[in-house]
Amino acid sequence: MSYQVLARKWRPRNFSTLVGQEHVVRALTHALNEKRLHHAYLFTGTRGVGKTTIARILAKSLNCEAGVSAEPCGHCSACQEIDTGRFVDLLEIDAASNTGAADMRELLENAVYAPTRGRYKVYVIDEVHMLSGHAFNAMLKTLEEPPEHVKFVLATTDPQKIPVTVLSRCLQFNLKQMPLPAIVEHLGRILVAEDIPFEPEALQSISRAAGGSMRDALSLLDQAIAHGAGRVDAAQVREMLGTVDTSHLLEILEALAAADGARLFAIAEDIQGRSLSAANALQELAVLLTRLQLLQLVPNLESDDIARERVKALSERFSPEFIQLAYQIVTQGRQELALAPDEHSGLMMTLLRLLAFMPLEAEGSARPVPSAIVRPAPSPDTERAQGGTTAVKVNTPANSAAAPVREDPLPALCAAPVPDTLDWHALAASLKVTGMVRALAQHCDQVSRDAHSCVLQLPPAHRHLLHKAHQDKLQQALSERLGANIQLRIDIAEVVGVTPAQAAEQTRRVRQEGAIAAIEADPFVQETLETFDASIADNSIQPLP
Repeated sequence: MSYQVLARKWRPRNFSTLVGQEHVVRALTHALNEKRLHHAYLFTGTRGVGKTTIARILAKSLNCEAGVSAEPCGHCSACQEIDTGRFVDLLEIDAASNTGAADMRELLENAVYAPTRGRYKVYVIDEVHMLSGHAFNAMLKTLEEPPEHVKFVLATTDPQKIPVTVLSRCLQFNLKQMPLPAIVEHLGRILVAEDIPFEPEALQSISRAAGGSMRDALSLLDQAIAHGAGRVDAAQVREMLGTVDTSHLLEILEALAAADGARLFAIAEDIQGRSLSAANALQELAVLLTRLQLLQLVPNLESDDIARERVKALSERFSPEFIQLAYQIVTQGRQELALAPDEHSGLMMTLLRLLAFMPLEAEGSARPVPSAIVRPAPSPDTERAQGGTTAVKVNTPANSAAAPVREDPLPALCAAPVPDTLDWHALAASLKVTGMVRALAQHCDQVSRDAHSCVLQLPPAHRHLLHKAHQDKLQQALSERLGANIQLRIDIAEVVGVTPAQAAEQTRRVRQEGAIAAIEADPFVQETLETFDASIADNSIQPLP
C-alpha cells in the first residue's frame, strides 16, 4: 500500500477527535442532538484549522445510517464512503475553479433532485469568496430557501469578500488558529501512535513554524521524519527550518548582560555562517524575552520551559524596564530587516542597539564604563531656556577605577521649574506639543501668568484653532513645563503685541528680503541678467538655513 501523509491519515473522523475548535464543536453538537438543523453553514478561518474537516464530519452526522446525531458511527457504508471521498450525495466544489454564474446554475439545477444514497444532499463549497458577483446572485434564492434535503456548507479564508446578502443567510462560525500547546500535544500523540522517537523541543519548533495551522504542522512533521530518517530530533528540525538554537539566544542575552560586544559579534557571525534566518532569530529572541519578563513579574507561574535554569538566572540580571525596552528593540529590528542592506547587517545593528541601550549599572551587569565621560557645560542661553544649571560630574582617568556614576543632567533640566520672567515666545517654543496644539500656542499672546494660572489671547482670525481638546493638551504641556498645575484660559481678542507666529513670519520675511537683495547685488547675477535679458523669480530664492 502506498504511503499516506499524516495530514490525511490523522484527519479527525468525528467531533471528539477534533482539536482546538471547541466553540464550534459545542454549537454543532447541540444543534445535531436537538435536531435544530440550519440549511446553510459558513466556516471561516486561516488555512489548516479544520474548515473542510468539520464539513465532512457534519455530512457524516447528517447521513449516518444510525440516524442524525453528533456522534456518527463511522462503520456504516455512508460514513466510510464519506471518509474515502466516494459518497455521491456529498458534493465538494472548488469555487476557485467554478467561479462563473453558469457553473453555479448548473450545480443548483441538480439540487431539486432527491439524494441518491443518503438522507441529505450536502454541498461543500470551498474558498467561496472566489465566486463572481453573478455567481453569488445566482445562488441567493436557493441558498435562502433550499429543498428540505439540501444542506450548504461554505468555507472561506477571506469572509470580507463575501456579500452580506450571503452572510445573512448562513450560520457563521469563526474558526480560530490552533494554540501552540494543542499542536504540540497532538503531534506528540501522533508520533507515539506511529512509534516514532522524538524530542519535545523539536515539536515546539515545528508548532511555532506552523503559525497556528494544524495541517502545516503535520506537513512539517512529515518533512522532519524524512529529514531525520525516522527520528524527530531538535537539532535536525532546526536545521530543516533554518531556526536558531535556543542556546544561541541564551548566549546573546548572556553576552548582553556582560556587555561583551565581541561575543555578540561572534554569535551573529555564527548565525550567518550557518545560513540561519535573521528574522527567525529576532522572533525567537522576542519569545525568550517574554519568558524572562514572565519569570520576573509572575514568579509563581508554573513552567516547563526548556533551559529554565539558565532563563531564570538571566531574569535576575536584567531589570523589568530593560526587558520591555529590549523587546521593543528586537520586534522593531525585525520589522526593519527589509530596510537593512542585508539581513546580517540588520541583525548585527539590532544586537548593537541592545548593547547601546543597556543600563550602565544594571543589576548583575559587568558592562565596563568608559574611563572619561566629559559633558560640555551648558551655555548661558541654554541655562535661561531650561531654567537653571545642573552640576555635571566629569570622570577622569584618575577616578575611573572607582566605577564612576553617570549623572545625566537632562532629567533634572526637564524637571526644573521655569522662571516667571521667561516670556511667552521662549516658553511656547519649549513646549512639547505638535500639530494643531503647537499652532494654537504660536498664534496666542500672553496676557498674564502667575504660579497657577495663565491667560492668553487668540486673534479672531485664528479662532478655528480653539478647540477644547487642543486647549486641554496645551494646558497639560504648560503644567508639565512649569512644574505646577496651571489653569489655562484663552480669550478671543485682538492681540496688542506680537505673537510667536507673527514674530517668526517677520523674521522669515526679513531673511527673505535680505536673500533677494544679496542675489540682486551679486555681480555675476547682474551680468547674467543683462546678457540674457532675464529676470529673477523672487519666489525661487530661499535664505540659507
